[in-house]
Amino acid sequence: MGLRDRFNQMTGRTRYVVSRIFIHLRGQEIAPILGVLNQAGRNSIESEGDLEVTGEGLVEICQHLLQMNVYWESASNEGDVFWDEGEAGDFVNELFTDSAQRYLAETSGEILPDSEIPLTLPTTSNIVIMLTVAFTGENPDLEANLADREALEYGLKALINLHYQHKFEAIQVHFSPAQLGDELTNEQVLLNFPELIPL
Repeated sequence: MGLRDRFNQMTGRTRYVVSRIFIHLRGQEIAPILGVLNQAGRNSIESEGDLEVTGEGLVEICQHLLQMNVYWESASNEGDVFWDEGEAGDFVNELFTDSAQRYLAETSGEILPDSEIPLTLPTTSNIVIMLTVAFTGENPDLEANLADREALEYGLKALINLHYQHKFEAIQVHFSPAQLGDELTNEQVLLNFPELIPL
């Protein structure tokens, strides 16, 4: 902890951490997580972004990711520490905009009527999930480099714990491809997610 951090802590200021985690899953068996992601998105939209509901969705996503660790292909993370809530909020918005503009990524929560769902859909063998959170306090497991299997596991478990500790100020989930039937090729992963580091 730097001198400025110590001074801010001594004066009782709130420490905000904003973090974004990228996780790239690869394999023929990964499509079911799209259902988990879409359901969490729908629940969040229906609750008008209620942090408790969105947090429950994040917990479910993290639990599924932990169970699917054999499909983890690459990952990365970025973030910053703020002592001003407004600055932290601005950075969350910046990351939200960037995540939403990634290839085939959106959080519309649009649901197709059953009659419009084709009987067979191509399944993607690549999914990139972007988890953006803001929380108060410190969390070494999320403030470290997560481009390592063990570190990523600790990071996902830390997200689950933060929800139950009611530390979240913001939660956003984006993923590519966001629509069932869309495909994300290996080349598109490299072009649109250059920060990913092989695990």
